[in-house]
Amino acid sequence: MTEVLRLLTRAQKLLRAAADEAMSRHGVRVGQNLVLEVLWETDGLTPGELAARLQVTTPTVVNTATRMEAAGLLVRRRDPADGRLVRLHLTPKARAAEQPIAEARRLLAEHATATLTDEERRHLHSALEKIIERMTASTPPPGPGEDEDPPRAGDALDE
Repeated sequence: MTEVLRLLTRAQKLLRAAADEAMSRHGVRVGQNLVLEVLWETDGLTPGELAARLQVTTPTVVNTATRMEAAGLLVRRRDPADGRLVRLHLTPKARAAEQPIAEARRLLAEHATATLTDEERRHLHSALEKIIERMTASTPPPGPGEDEDPPRAGDALDE
C-alpha cells in the first residue's frame, strides 16, 4: 500500500505543477481556480460559506481571498442586510477568466488521462472519490509515538 501512496503523491505533484503553469497564464494561481469555480456558480458568498463548500477552514479562504483581491480577481463588500458579514464578489477580470480556465483544465485532464481507456478513467474517478470520502470522514491512525492531530487535508488552496 505504501507504493500507492508514493504514486498518488508523485501524480499530485506533477498535476499541481502543470495546473499551476496552466492557471498562471490567466493570472490565477492553482487553488484559486477552485475558489473561482464556486463563485462562478454562486457569486457573493461569505468566506465561511465558501470554506464549507470547498471543505477547508475559513482562515484558509480569507488568506486566499486576500491574495485574489490583490490580484484583481475579487472584491470584498459588506452584506447589505448584515453589515457584520463580508461577501466575496468576482471582478470583471475573474469573470473573463472563466472560459479560458475551464478550457485549460479540460486540456490538462485530457493530457493527464490520454493513455487511459474510458473504463480506466471511470475506475480512476471512482477510486479517487472513495479515497477522498474516506480521508474526509476519518482521521488516519497516529504513527508510533504520535499523539497530535495532523493538519486537515485540503487546507492550503494556493500556496
